[in-house]
Amino acid sequence: MSQFTRRDFLKIAGAASAAGVLGHASLARAAEGGKAARVVVVGGGFGGATCAKYLRRLDPGIAVTLVEPSTKFITCPFSNLVLGGLRDMNSITQNYDALKKKHGVNVMHDTVTSIDAAGKKLKLKSGKTLSYDRLVVSPGIDFKWDAVEGYSEKAAEVMPHAWKAGPQTVLLQKKLKAMKNGGTFIMVSPPNPFRCPPGPYERASMVAHYLKEHKPKSKIIILDAKDAFSKQGLFQDGWKKVYGDMIEWVPGAKGGTVKKVNVKKMTLETDLDKHKADVVNFIPAQTAGKIAIASGLADDKGWCPVDPKTFESKLHPGVHVIGDSSIAGALPKSGFAASSEGKMCAAAIVALFKGETPAENSLVNTCYSLIAPQYGISVAGVYKVTEKGITEVPGAGGVSPKDAPDSFREQEAKYGAGWYASITSDIWG
Repeated sequence: MSQFTRRDFLKIAGAASAAGVLGHASLARAAEGGKAARVVVVGGGFGGATCAKYLRRLDPGIAVTLVEPSTKFITCPFSNLVLGGLRDMNSITQNYDALKKKHGVNVMHDTVTSIDAAGKKLKLKSGKTLSYDRLVVSPGIDFKWDAVEGYSEKAAEVMPHAWKAGPQTVLLQKKLKAMKNGGTFIMVSPPNPFRCPPGPYERASMVAHYLKEHKPKSKIIILDAKDAFSKQGLFQDGWKKVYGDMIEWVPGAKGGTVKKVNVKKMTLETDLDKHKADVVNFIPAQTAGKIAIASGLADDKGWCPVDPKTFESKLHPGVHVIGDSSIAGALPKSGFAASSEGKMCAAAIVALFKGETPAENSLVNTCYSLIAPQYGISVAGVYKVTEKGITEVPGAGGVSPKDAPDSFREQEAKYGAGWYASITSDIWG
């Protein structure tokens, strides 16, 4: 970023985001027949929880109901640090107490089974029906279980994906701890698009940190369907510096695309090779969340097209799709991006209830990755809505410098911890 530091970026981006969203604070609540406008939000992750909270902040007159199956939310961000032994599961577990008690969100721990967009209502697993004036769907991602021969939801109990943090994270950690010194850990990285583009490579780093400390004779192989990945140069330089030859990355062009797995034999086949592993972390190809697919919100590619100014579905008016499931142009599928989308969507909904045109807001994203406990790298960007959709603002972000000193990498690692504390407090605090 030359002379424009990461801290400068975050200050400006945060201020711009807050100003853009909270600039709508004077908007009055909409009412039909004297009744408060009703918004139902499906999914209590980075996007949905943010949207629910900011709808109430922008207009306390709106009746907001958040439907989320789990009473706790375990974040994918920083779950890799659990595998590296730097965090425990409790430290990445959030709850909905503040949303309920401080912000007046009606939180229902239930599962949406169907959405009737025309009738503006949805059904829950408990048998209840909810009606709404506007619906926000933020269901995260689901997996293409049949994309690779031999891999399935059942196979994930032997070859965990751990791409939805929780029991799968614990399972992968258990397998990692049980692996012999000198064993082979194989990660299968998914094809684009997928949740958290730098995530698999941070995971490889954190697994390498654990192995270096406890099983130093071991090997990590990343079988990748892609020929390039986010922050690639920074990751590979860091791997070489910190872990030597422990991590091997195999791109698609050199036999990295997995065609078949054998769960019993713990083998993976590509066009060029057959690999035997002691532990496999298989991250499948991904689609929009299950309820988005089932409700007809996704296109034939499995993702949800939206109006980039409001995140309103292009397929079902009155329904907004945010977070990983949406097609958000140049904006990556990340927790920070989902939260940014949640604020923008909340502001747009408040404006629409009043009959006004939603203001144009910038979107921001930043992503910190740990290569080692005191070795952090990051990427950041600012995005705007153009005729081409959501596009990145040239020169407004960037990645960590390539030849930064150790002190800079250490600071980035600290900034990453600060970022996590800040965003989780903003959403669930």
